[in-house]
Amino acid sequence: MLAGQGAALASSPDAPSDKLLAYAARIAGDDARTRIVIDFDQKPDFEVRYIASPDRIVVDLPATAFGFAADTLAPTGLFSDIRFGSMDDTSARLVLTAARPARLVTAEAVENEDGKGFRLVLDAELVPQQDFAALVAAQAWTPAAAPPPIDPAAAPVDPAASEFVIAIDAGHGGIDAGATGATSKTAEKDITLAFAKVLHDKLAKQPGIRAVLTRDTDRFLSLSERVVVARQKGAQLLISLHADTLRQGDIRGATVYTISDKASDHMAAQLAERENFSDTLGGVELPAETAEVNDILLDLTRRETQAFSISLAQAVVGSFEGQISLINNPHRHAGFRVLQAPDMPSILLELGFLSNKDDEALLLDPAWREKVADLLVEAVRRYRAPLVANGG
Repeated sequence: MLAGQGAALASSPDAPSDKLLAYAARIAGDDARTRIVIDFDQKPDFEVRYIASPDRIVVDLPATAFGFAADTLAPTGLFSDIRFGSMDDTSARLVLTAARPARLVTAEAVENEDGKGFRLVLDAELVPQQDFAALVAAQAWTPAAAPPPIDPAAAPVDPAASEFVIAIDAGHGGIDAGATGATSKTAEKDITLAFAKVLHDKLAKQPGIRAVLTRDTDRFLSLSERVVVARQKGAQLLISLHADTLRQGDIRGATVYTISDKASDHMAAQLAERENFSDTLGGVELPAETAEVNDILLDLTRRETQAFSISLAQAVVGSFEGQISLINNPHRHAGFRVLQAPDMPSILLELGFLSNKDDEALLLDPAWREKVADLLVEAVRRYRAPLVANGG
């Protein structure tokens, strides 16, 4: 789910003193040259990176509170999209998506003439595609926080034999705000985190279950990092939480998705495409597609995992039916990157649609969250019952 272009995702001028304050910004230019200036209360250390597919210029910053209006940096000239916000408690990021290949000919922090504060000046100019590709190749950059590739053969941390570990993944976070409520303008990342914490607390009270969160604060995690974090915590199940928007405001209800190479329908395909775009919004360099591994054991593992994922999805739908609103054909499937672990059953749960005023009101209602979390706990019990009976 995408926040509006140029969305300011952090921010208030009364932010903690250990953060830089970006208190003003401006942009001007055309399709050949574009200048961005951001005013800071202190001198910002920064690092510039170039990423392809799509072409982006990424500016990494220390922890920063953005205190200017979102439309101050509306996409202009060379840039078709501009995002800025926190990555975690210690860093922030500015992501400039180029409409045409561009490079920074100037990138400097300059002290203001009156000695009060600094301004970050970024001058971009149009370059041939091969020049931009050369910039990307010369860096061979992988973000320091990027997770290692998922190794299907590497077992996660073994939980206690009697413990069933469930990872709850609050979708979006940090620079990636996700969707925005049509009426309340509440960010999806805040809704998913609030719900994840409620579900975590309820699952933690269940005997034999340990619940873990992939994120418990407003921080950005790449899609593959979410999977790695879950596996490192010994998760045997992943539930990824979301609340999308649609162009059709009358469509409402919860939907449960499982992974598949082929989408069940056009809406599922579009949703997966938007969800998988989260890494691009965060300025993450996407890994090259790996060749299919001709490994019979791995293929069998994937098939078994997919069967368990479908079983969980059916349990969730069964628990929700007659209790909360469901979309037509509530179990759907598509190629969600966050559901990629070949050895960990996973579902993506769309709690409702922020584009529908009734769903939006429920998503913001603490009592409704409690009810849905209870139904999910019941679904987990249904899913786990035959596993326990079989000694799993």
